[in-house]
Formats: sequence, C-alpha cells, structure tokens
Amino acid sequence: MAQQQAAVRIRVEAQNDALQPVAQQWAQRLALPLDIDDAEFALQATEAGLQLQQLGEDAPGPVRVDFVEGAVAHRRLFGGGSGQMIAKAVGVQQGVRPRVLDATAGLGKDAFVLASLGCDMSLIERQPIIGALLEDGLARAAGDLDVGAIVSRMQLLKGNAIDLIRAWEGEPPQVIYLDPMFPHREKSALVKKEMRLFRPLVGDDMDAPALLAAALALASHRVVVKRPRKAPSIEGPKPSHSLEGKSSRYDIYPKKALKP
Repeated sequence: MAQQQAAVRIRVEAQNDALQPVAQQWAQRLALPLDIDDAEFALQATEAGLQLQQLGEDAPGPVRVDFVEGAVAHRRLFGGGSGQMIAKAVGVQQGVRPRVLDATAGLGKDAFVLASLGCDMSLIERQPIIGALLEDGLARAAGDLDVGAIVSRMQLLKGNAIDLIRAWEGEPPQVIYLDPMFPHREKSALVKKEMRLFRPLVGDDMDAPALLAAALALASHRVVVKRPRKAPSIEGPKPSHSLEGKSSRYDIYPKKALKP
C-alpha cells in the first residue's frame, strides 16, 4: 500500500488472558508496545483473529482480514467469476490464468478474487501492520475446507514493492497489478471503512510513478493499474486502453499478448 508507517501511536493488546502470548508475539515482531495509554490504534489479538481498531470516539469498527466469511466470501460465490472487470483486466480468459504479482496487496481482496479464479498470486505489502493482518488472515483461511486451496495460491512477501520488484529473481510475473493509495480529501460515508482507518497509517503513495516504472520493467505480459474512475493516470507512460466501471477503472499497459 503506502510507502512508510506514519508516526501514529499503536499498541498491541489481547482480548483475553489466553491470547496474551499471541499479542506478545506480534508486539515483538512489529516492535510495538503492549501497554501505552495514549495510543491512537490498537492491534488486537482476538478469538476471531488479528484486528486493527482505531481508538477514540466516532472511530469505525475494527478491520481484520477474513477470506472465509463476509464480503470476500460473498464476492467469491456471487461476484461474477471470470466475468468480473478485474479478471478481464489481468487477462483471465478461457485457457489463460496468468501468474500475477499484486504489488499493493492491502487486505488481499483483489488477490483473493484472482486466486479463486485459478491465478497463482504473489502479494507484496509494505505497511507492517497491514502485512500482519494479511498474514493472519491467510493463516486462518489455510485451514478452511472451502478456501484453503485458494489461499494456497497466494504467497505473501513483505517489504517495499519497488525494491522487491527491482531485485526479483527467477521467472517474472506475467502480470503486475497495482492499486496505489491516491490523494483525496473526501470525507463522506462512501469512503470505505478500511480506507478511513488506513490513511493515517499509510498516507498516499507518492512513489506510484516509480512503482509503475519498475512494474513495466519486470512484467512479461502486462501491467494493470486500478484507479478511481475520474482520476488521472499515473505519471509516466500512458496506458493503451482502460476498462471503466461505476467508481473505478483499470488502466492497461500491454507488453505481450496472453495466450492459452
């Protein structure tokens, strides 16, 4: 998602005494305190998994990664399969399931959709807290009868996407998918809870042009960038075409045709 962890105060806490060892483990891994009173966020170890809760009045509810139930499961079952715009954008078609690198993984929702359609996915997340939520969600989903096989196609990498792409070894991904955070001032209820929660943590992706350039250098077949429908393209080479939906669009930068 974004380039650096902003200077916000985060504590780790456990929902109950039995989960204290889990909270201590995450606190150690993320170099976060267990007990501070003036925290703005709490990373909480709960019976349902790891979650991030903004503290204070009028804070939105907690966010956690759940690939088994909720909105992600509904989209898997009823989202339109390979007819979804993201599937068309990355080149899913009869006999073609490209290897995709999602370099701005976030909570992994788009990557999960593509994995559920049969794509082998690599995911990069550079914000450590979001990476922890994603790691926890993947681990819990791995044991589920319905989605275990799907998340087995999702490999999580942590770190700066530009650095990891530039240092990539082995076979390059056929498609690189980017969904960078973008500057906006909108405060309406239309802005998703996750985005309202994460913006103080991650800021905006000011290095999106460098990320696009690195992606274009590595991807063997195409780069796809998700943008708000009316937002300008990322600075740099112009996309050859776009697929447009109600609120977002996919800018497509082809290099070579994907064939069965």
